[in-house]
Amino acid sequence: MKRYLCILLCLLLAACASNPRLQEVRALAGDAPKLAGFNELSQRFRDTYQREQPYLSAEAAQREEAIDRKRHDAYPDFVALHAAATTYLRALGALAAGDTFNYGDQVKQMSEGIKAWPDTGLTDRHVNAYAGLVRLLLRAATGREQDKAVQAMLREGYEPLQGTLDAMVTLLRYFNKNHDNEQRIVLGMLEVEIPYADAPRDRLLSALARSHQQEKLREYRLLGLRHTLAAQNINALRERHAALYRGLDPLPAIDTASALPPNTRSAIAKGAQP
Repeated sequence: MKRYLCILLCLLLAACASNPRLQEVRALAGDAPKLAGFNELSQRFRDTYQREQPYLSAEAAQREEAIDRKRHDAYPDFVALHAAATTYLRALGALAAGDTFNYGDQVKQMSEGIKAWPDTGLTDRHVNAYAGLVRLLLRAATGREQDKAVQAMLREGYEPLQGTLDAMVTLLRYFNKNHDNEQRIVLGMLEVEIPYADAPRDRLLSALARSHQQEKLREYRLLGLRHTLAAQNINALRERHAALYRGLDPLPAIDTASALPPNTRSAIAKGAQP
């Protein structure tokens, strides 16, 4: 029994190296978490007003509050894009995870089954479990159905995913502009107000304000890098997905004549006769 289980494990592990396309699809799906940066930046965009408010005048706060409501209304749609893209990639990866490979005569021999040996502890429950696992391996080993299914999903999902990822990159550019605007508001206010705290009696306030200014400078610099990295990750996934699409097998030519009704084919044939 141990020998059989070892063989099964080896066969399952060997599946991972069988089909280059499916390997690439699984690798692509495995990088879906890299899209998480978009979600984090969407949330930061949503919470812009909360961060800006202490630095706004009363008039500006009223104006920004109206914009804040729009941000909160739009936020669920932003994260829905992320959910759709990652769900597709994970579904594609799950489909590719079955792989297709040919076990040859070894699996045919295994498919003959085993029997119970009660004295050893090998019961019918173990036999049934073994038989179920072999059936699974046999299904996965029957030709290229798995690869065809993955190709079909890549074809059907190409334009929708590319469009969704493009929307995410577009939004990131918008988030980055919003980030720049927030930076101008916050740092601009600090630059204007800090000089007024230079009096000796305000020395502690001035030191705290300058320290806060430096923290904000670092925060905005890092946020700019995060926007760049998030866009790079999305574009890298887009290109890899596009490369997989370009590498798909050609679709079989459609026999238009055979697709016509018999009466129509007959009429065409008669008309072609001299």
